[in-house]
Amino acid sequence: MNLPETHHSPLSVPEVDLRKRTLLLFLATLPAACATSSIPSPKERLVTGPAVIPAMRPPQPGQEWVYTLTDVYSGQDRGVLTEKVVSVGDKIHIQRSSDIAGVLPDEIQGPWGMIEQDPHWSPVPIFTSPLPLWPQEMKPGWSRQFHDRYRVMNQSNFDYDWSLSMTVEGWEEITTPAGKFTALKFANKVNYQSNELVFRLTSERTETIWLVPEIGRWAIRRSEGSYLIEDRGGDIREDFLEWRLQSWK
Repeated sequence: MNLPETHHSPLSVPEVDLRKRTLLLFLATLPAACATSSIPSPKERLVTGPAVIPAMRPPQPGQEWVYTLTDVYSGQDRGVLTEKVVSVGDKIHIQRSSDIAGVLPDEIQGPWGMIEQDPHWSPVPIFTSPLPLWPQEMKPGWSRQFHDRYRVMNQSNFDYDWSLSMTVEGWEEITTPAGKFTALKFANKVNYQSNELVFRLTSERTETIWLVPEIGRWAIRRSEGSYLIEDRGGDIREDFLEWRLQSWK
């Protein structure tokens, strides 16, 4: 995987070596996150799925989903998130807020089901061409790869590679505080160029999502990430977070 593109003047060899040594000294103080999960996977039951696949609920202003956000590694509560459709047109804006962090970046789709600005990741990517937010065919075994470019919200106009693999695993019955749902379980795997570190060799993110067409969103979403740094052995793990539906309207 190539390193992120830059548009600055080339660094001299001594400058590169100095930056590299400084980065490695800093990273030596950072332990890799523990891979042990303290929050178990959702209790799920494989089902055959609906005889007729339900259509995704279309967006309307005022629709709202409330989630608890949890750190899966530590079990720490990260707050209650409210996501609300505030405008529908060529682009759909979903306003987001947290009872702990306050106002959060908007999610922007356009058209429905195609993500342009995805604030569930940090830093927030804005894609050159909107990417599918859920499977285009809701049947087990469906799989597709998508390649795109992204830039970082509120930063420079430099752009970077983003490669998404999406695979449907099947229909499952799950229960959250919002109720019992028959959900389409699918997995995402993202390989991307990071804008953050010059010597970051590979960056990967994975997700498991339980999508409920009748509510127009997921009941549970689990996301984690890892990356490799030049001359440092082993993966460095990013946050492992779970969104679990509390209510919707």
